[in-house]
Amino acid sequence: MKIKYFLFLNIVVFALFSCNNKKLTEVVEVPLPSKEEKMLIGSPEDVKADEGTFQMVKLPYNYEVLAPNIDALTMELHYSKHYLTYTNNLNKAIAGTELEQLSIEEVLKKLDISNNDLRNNAGGYYNHGLFWENLAPKSNSQPKDSLAIAITRDFGSFNEFKNQFEETASKQFGSGWAWLITDKSGKLQITSSANQDNPLMSNALIKGTPILALDVWEHAYYLNYQYKRKKYIDAFFNVINWKKVGERYEEAIKN
Repeated sequence: MKIKYFLFLNIVVFALFSCNNKKLTEVVEVPLPSKEEKMLIGSPEDVKADEGTFQMVKLPYNYEVLAPNIDALTMELHYSKHYLTYTNNLNKAIAGTELEQLSIEEVLKKLDISNNDLRNNAGGYYNHGLFWENLAPKSNSQPKDSLAIAITRDFGSFNEFKNQFEETASKQFGSGWAWLITDKSGKLQITSSANQDNPLMSNALIKGTPILALDVWEHAYYLNYQYKRKKYIDAFFNVINWKKVGERYEEAIKN
């Protein structure tokens, strides 16, 4: 199924050329598409991973429903290209090994950190799956019940939690993730990780069970926000599925 989506992007490409130690800056203007030119956005239901142990988390919403907070084209590219690639590469990396019999959480805890192929693809698969489930087009502005109580207990207030989470996400240098986790004592903590690492891995700065994940790789926001990562982080709080995050919290403190 296809839907029509208008793409309005102001794109200016700056190319730096070096010749004989002299720098020449060339500005190339890319014309905006006319109103008659339309981008075709597909459906997440049409995206299928190759046969393998792990399959993609199904989106319970179409790509466009999170707009304007996360635009449809970004969602489609993120889900049908980046996430699909991590899924297929993970299945290839574990094919014929004992890891095929494990859950993704067990794979992450057991993997050899020096195995970059497995580390990046297993992390990319798990991290994105959690991210998709964290999102909802019609979400509550704040968590409820036991998660709300725990956030107040461990951060002082929801606003203080939000400020700390946004600061951590903003300060993550380069590609990576921001996390809300429960540690082994059941306390909530905020942390971050580079690339596709996460708090389940043996190299994590703060280990714990992730219950909320924010992707701060540029591919997650650049089409809509360009270099303004902070605006993307602010917008993320408009589409957090706090019901799902609360369920993850309840599950984490039971284990």
